[in-house]
Amino acid sequence: MKKANENMLYFGDNLFVLKNHIESNSVDLIYLDPPFNSNRDYNQIFSNPDGIKSTAQIEVFEDTWYWNSDVEKSFLETINYYHNDLVSNFLISMRQLLGTNQMMAYLSMMAPRLLEMYRVLKPDGVLFLHCDPSASHYLKLLIDAVFGFKNFQNEIVWCYRQGGRGKRNFAKKHDTIFFYSKGRDYTFNADEIRVPYEGTGGYQTSGKGVTNSNGKTYTPNKKGKIPEDWWDIPALPPMSKERVGYPTQKPLALLNRIISATTNKGGVVLDPFCGCGTAIVSAQNLERNWIGIDITHIAITTIKARLDKEFGMLNNYSVAGEPIDLEGAKQLADNNRFQFQIWALSLLGINYKGDFNSIKKGPDGGVDGVHFFDDGEAGKLKKSIIQVKSGKVSVKDIRELNTVIERENGAAGVFVILQPPTRAMVKEAAGTGLFTNYKGEKYPFITIVEVNDILLHKILPSNIFPC
Repeated sequence: MKKANENMLYFGDNLFVLKNHIESNSVDLIYLDPPFNSNRDYNQIFSNPDGIKSTAQIEVFEDTWYWNSDVEKSFLETINYYHNDLVSNFLISMRQLLGTNQMMAYLSMMAPRLLEMYRVLKPDGVLFLHCDPSASHYLKLLIDAVFGFKNFQNEIVWCYRQGGRGKRNFAKKHDTIFFYSKGRDYTFNADEIRVPYEGTGGYQTSGKGVTNSNGKTYTPNKKGKIPEDWWDIPALPPMSKERVGYPTQKPLALLNRIISATTNKGGVVLDPFCGCGTAIVSAQNLERNWIGIDITHIAITTIKARLDKEFGMLNNYSVAGEPIDLEGAKQLADNNRFQFQIWALSLLGINYKGDFNSIKKGPDGGVDGVHFFDDGEAGKLKKSIIQVKSGKVSVKDIRELNTVIERENGAAGVFVILQPPTRAMVKEAAGTGLFTNYKGEKYPFITIVEVNDILLHKILPSNIFPC
């Protein structure tokens, strides 16, 4: 189980992590921004396509849930394992209403996770669930069943203006954030989140205070007012310095307000769908401890790079769930080859940057990753082309990589593999020649790198690339 004062990143299914690694009554604040079909038309959510993917393996950008055998199992286990009549009745009633469609799959996935979140919260802990109008009304009923409707504190409307405009309806420019407490007592640091008064709002200012239309006078707080339940906080513009290339990234200002209001320094913040880690960065800035969980290595590697860039944090937190030996690497490759690719590239210091120029999925023309480097020419960068293979490899793969490097105008290439290379592969790679950088240092044109050699520190990432 996680220690209260230890910052942690977990790679894995958050339900498993919550059940097996997070102690009861140990967390002060949970903020979650789960996928909620935000990229789909509302009516499309209620279609019934067959789904074959495991719910725990849905990729980071696939904001859709399907009813399948895994969801059916989760539905039954939630009813039978937790013995929570309110939640069970909710799920059964919603299934009668909705059938086994995508929205029902989404609710069945969320129910056991919310029950586990309730367990790990301290008695005075709070939860903020971020969603949009496509699912908010269903989620509100589910959270009522888990937390009790009397512990509902606010429906916060986060308003923003960025993006397109509606042509046949009013432009959709808000998200919903539900604020629940576990019990009657909880932290609320009003003075930490006050904002300036804007106008008089029907009040008239006198020398001694503010007077309303009924003649009642009060003295405004010098620090400003407590924000209302609608928050006009700008979404991140495309060129924002905060952006790390993650499509659902939220602004730090939003998380700073939530964390400042409902936790104290040294408190524990948990984000079970941590994505690019905005809640984690906010918690670190505000001197809170944190726990982040995500099912994708895109998220984990993005957060690690972000913590290093913003705080110089390399060894100030622990990461659980990533492979630490060859067997773990093979298991990850068997479970999900794309996640293996992301993880293997991260071993080389290649992290997801959002535009897929650095990490590619699907039809990629033989380019899994790219490392850019300065070769001494002003304003010009050269690149190493990276391929990752988790299955059997042969001399044919080296020849194909050589072709890709030439096609992409690469200066060199790196071939990352799980299986040891054959003698023919080593010979073929050596025969492609050398690359000489501007310092006169020579590097193989194609370098073969075994994952196990990196894990055993037999080879350092810094020695792989020309610069």
